[in-house]
Amino acid sequence: MDLEVSPGLTIPERELNWRFSRSSGPGGQHVNTSDTRVELSWNVAGSTAISDEQRELLLTRLGDRIVAGSVTIAASEHRSQLRNRETALRKLAGLVSRGLSAGPRRRRATKPTRGSVRRHLAAKQQRSTTKRNRQRPSAE
Repeated sequence: MDLEVSPGLTIPERELNWRFSRSSGPGGQHVNTSDTRVELSWNVAGSTAISDEQRELLLTRLGDRIVAGSVTIAASEHRSQLRNRETALRKLAGLVSRGLSAGPRRRRATKPTRGSVRRHLAAKQQRSTTKRNRQRPSAE
């Protein structure tokens, strides 16, 4: 089953590597015999599904998650291997999608309006007056 990350990007199933192992956590006697934990790996550096620009973008943005050119996702939240496989696919799709998406737009610096400066100074003056009125009267 191919993994559709976005309408323009689909990772073919042949590029996805699965590993299964025993999961920790609840499950009783069943947990000792089933390999329900799932590890999904995708070789970003050698993938044919993405362009060179996308590859560079993913390698820089996911640098801490990539080991030897591959990104690995682990899922062991559910008792069933099938549900853990679905979770791992969802996690990988989200990770790749976030890695390829454009970041938030940069904030353009602006000056405060004349009205906001006036209100700010008036509030400071009011606060100053309030604090001055709290002081003990001077003995003059």
